[in-house]
Amino acid sequence: MLLHVVPLDEWSADPGLPYAPPSLASEGFVHCSPDESAALTVADAHYRGVHGPLLVLVVDESRLAAEVRWEGSEDTLFPHVYGPIERAAVRALLEVRRDADGRARELTPWV
Repeated sequence: MLLHVVPLDEWSADPGLPYAPPSLASEGFVHCSPDESAALTVADAHYRGVHGPLLVLVVDESRLAAEVRWEGSEDTLFPHVYGPIERAAVRALLEVRRDADGRARELTPWV
Protein backbone atom coordinates (compact mmCIF):
# COMPACT_ATOMS: atom_id res chain seq x y z
CA MET A 1 0.00 0.00 0.00
CA LEU A 2 1.06 3.55 -0.75
CA LEU A 3 0.13 6.53 1.40
CA HIS A 4 -0.64 10.05 0.17
CA VAL A 5 -1.22 13.09 2.40
CA VAL A 6 -4.00 15.43 1.27
CA PRO A 7 -6.22 18.13 2.82
CA LEU A 8 -9.86 17.04 2.96
CA ASP A 9 -10.97 19.97 0.79
CA GLU A 10 -8.60 18.90 -2.00
CA TRP A 11 -9.63 15.21 -1.82
CA SER A 12 -13.36 16.00 -1.90
CA ALA A 13 -13.22 18.72 -4.61
CA ASP A 14 -14.10 16.46 -7.58
CA PRO A 15 -15.42 13.15 -6.18
CA GLY A 16 -16.52 11.88 -9.60
CA LEU A 17 -13.03 12.17 -11.11
CA PRO A 18 -9.75 10.42 -10.42
CA TYR A 19 -7.69 12.32 -7.86
CA ALA A 20 -5.05 14.55 -9.50
CA PRO A 21 -3.23 16.89 -7.09
CA PRO A 22 -1.37 19.99 -8.30
CA SER A 23 1.96 18.10 -8.19
CA LEU A 24 0.77 15.90 -11.04
CA ALA A 25 0.58 18.92 -13.34
CA SER A 26 3.66 20.70 -12.00
CA GLU A 27 6.03 17.76 -11.41
CA GLY A 28 4.47 14.95 -13.44
CA PHE A 29 3.69 12.65 -10.52
CA VAL A 30 1.80 12.26 -7.25
CA HIS A 31 4.03 12.16 -4.17
CA CYS A 32 3.40 9.17 -1.89
CA SER A 33 4.93 7.66 1.22
CA PRO A 34 5.90 4.05 1.83
CA ASP A 35 4.64 3.85 5.43
CA GLU A 36 2.82 5.66 8.24
CA SER A 37 5.98 7.11 9.75
CA ALA A 38 6.99 8.72 6.47
CA ALA A 39 3.43 10.02 5.89
CA LEU A 40 3.46 11.68 9.34
CA THR A 41 6.84 13.24 8.56
CA VAL A 42 5.48 14.61 5.26
CA ALA A 43 2.33 15.91 6.98
CA ASP A 44 4.40 17.65 9.64
CA ALA A 45 6.90 19.13 7.19
CA HIS A 46 4.55 20.28 4.43
CA TYR A 47 1.04 20.60 5.87
CA ARG A 48 1.42 21.99 9.40
CA GLY A 49 -0.22 25.28 8.41
CA VAL A 50 -3.20 23.64 6.67
CA HIS A 51 -6.44 24.24 8.52
CA GLY A 52 -9.18 21.66 8.62
CA PRO A 53 -8.91 17.90 8.36
CA LEU A 54 -5.79 16.41 6.85
CA LEU A 55 -6.17 12.93 5.39
CA VAL A 56 -3.92 10.11 4.27
CA LEU A 57 -5.12 8.04 1.33
CA VAL A 58 -4.23 4.36 1.60
CA VAL A 59 -3.72 3.40 -2.04
CA ASP A 60 -3.60 -0.14 -3.42
CA GLU A 61 -0.79 0.06 -5.96
CA SER A 62 -2.16 -2.96 -7.86
CA ARG A 63 -5.37 -1.04 -8.66
CA LEU A 64 -3.62 1.93 -10.27
CA ALA A 65 -3.52 2.35 -14.03
CA ALA A 66 -0.54 4.71 -13.73
CA GLU A 67 3.06 3.62 -13.35
CA VAL A 68 4.59 3.74 -9.86
CA ARG A 69 8.31 4.45 -9.57
CA TRP A 70 10.33 4.30 -6.35
CA GLU A 71 12.67 7.26 -6.51
CA GLY A 72 14.96 9.25 -4.27
CA SER A 73 18.40 8.84 -2.78
CA GLU A 74 20.18 5.57 -2.06
CA ASP A 75 19.00 5.62 1.54
CA THR A 76 15.44 6.86 1.08
CA LEU A 77 13.06 5.87 -1.70
CA PHE A 78 9.56 7.25 -2.08
CA PRO A 79 6.81 5.97 -4.39
CA HIS A 80 5.75 8.39 -7.13
CA VAL A 81 2.56 7.75 -9.09
CA TYR A 82 2.90 8.97 -12.69
CA GLY A 83 -0.77 9.64 -13.29
CA PRO A 84 -3.99 10.30 -11.40
CA ILE A 85 -5.11 8.06 -8.57
CA GLU A 86 -8.35 6.23 -9.34
CA ARG A 87 -10.71 6.53 -6.39
CA ALA A 88 -11.34 2.76 -6.54
CA ALA A 89 -7.64 2.28 -5.70
CA VAL A 90 -8.09 4.11 -2.39
CA ARG A 91 -8.71 1.32 0.12
CA ALA A 92 -8.99 3.50 3.26
CA LEU A 93 -8.86 7.06 4.51
CA LEU A 94 -6.92 7.96 7.61
CA GLU A 95 -6.93 11.26 9.48
CA VAL A 96 -3.74 12.94 10.63
CA ARG A 97 -4.19 13.79 14.32
CA ARG A 98 -2.23 16.89 15.26
CA ASP A 99 -1.21 18.38 18.58
CA ALA A 100 -1.99 21.94 19.74
CA ASP A 101 1.02 23.25 17.77
CA GLY A 102 -0.15 21.57 14.56
CA ARG A 103 2.47 18.81 14.59
CA ALA A 104 1.38 15.50 13.07
CA ARG A 105 1.27 12.86 15.81
CA GLU A 106 -0.72 9.83 14.64
CA LEU A 107 -3.03 8.39 12.01
CA THR A 108 -6.54 7.25 12.88
CA PRO A 109 -9.41 5.93 10.75
CA TRP A 110 -11.40 8.73 9.06
CA VAL A 111 -15.08 8.54 9.95
